[in-house]
Amino acid sequence: MGRQRKRKGDPVHGWLAVDKPVDITSTRVVGILKRLFNAQKVGHGGTLDPLADGILPIAFGEATKTAQWAMDCDKEYVFTIEWGTSTASQDKEGEVTATSDMRPERAQIEAVLPDFIGEISQVPPKYSAIKIQGERAYDLVRDGEAFEIPSRQVDVYEAELVDIPDPDHATLRVVSGKGFYVRAMARDLAQKLGAEGHVSALRRTRVGAMDEAGAISLAKLEALADDKAGLLQMLSPLETVLDDVPEIEIDTSDVAAIRQGREIVLLPHLVEQWHRDSEDGNGERLALTMCNRNAVALGEVRAGRFQPKKVFQL
Repeated sequence: MGRQRKRKGDPVHGWLAVDKPVDITSTRVVGILKRLFNAQKVGHGGTLDPLADGILPIAFGEATKTAQWAMDCDKEYVFTIEWGTSTASQDKEGEVTATSDMRPERAQIEAVLPDFIGEISQVPPKYSAIKIQGERAYDLVRDGEAFEIPSRQVDVYEAELVDIPDPDHATLRVVSGKGFYVRAMARDLAQKLGAEGHVSALRRTRVGAMDEAGAISLAKLEALADDKAGLLQMLSPLETVLDDVPEIEIDTSDVAAIRQGREIVLLPHLVEQWHRDSEDGNGERLALTMCNRNAVALGEVRAGRFQPKKVFQL
């Protein structure tokens, strides 16, 4: 048997809410932080376009096993629509595809915004990472391929007009679920108003429990390049994105079994407490086992037993 290769870097674990600047890709941010922390494994919890700034959740080590929860949680955006021109990508980087003299007024925008709240049907932009027969949509566009993206149902919980700084621009705030595209909303809103428009500025202000108040700028993190302890203090535990998953506190004697992938029997009072917590949760059988304030595993509760699905080696 060959020897297992030792992963380079340090075993760093946890979440970091980075305030990403514009003109840098999410992948590039991951690379910078992997170097700063000298971390073995780093990923992100949902891409933010180079033209957008704001909250980019970064997962280190075992926290990468919970990245899907960051991608699926509610998000808040503040964005500006520039009226007068529509572009191929629905943002300021794309080629202009149509122009109009129509400049919607406050009352007109506020009158149609309720149509964009609730479970709505939305067609993602063609300049997106959606896969069409195994190929990224943006690659097909650049190759000149003709294709259509089917509509999908997305949830929009809040949508409000924040400001009209001048007749050419309108700033809105939206709280949405997973799979929502701000650029698609700008396109559809302009169409409903009989106008042309594109997103000229976009900021993600919240991802689940991660918001601007707790976010750290990339510049501040780079300034701590020689202070490893200071960098590590910035991290939040991996359960940060699991706030809707009921927790079960287990005994230290059960930790080894779970980390070996084996199920454990739960005491009746723990099952009862899990049932009470689940009533206010997501309706699934999911649970997060904890021991001495450390996450042990994500799994399911069935017939009084905990069955681990994702085990954390902390």
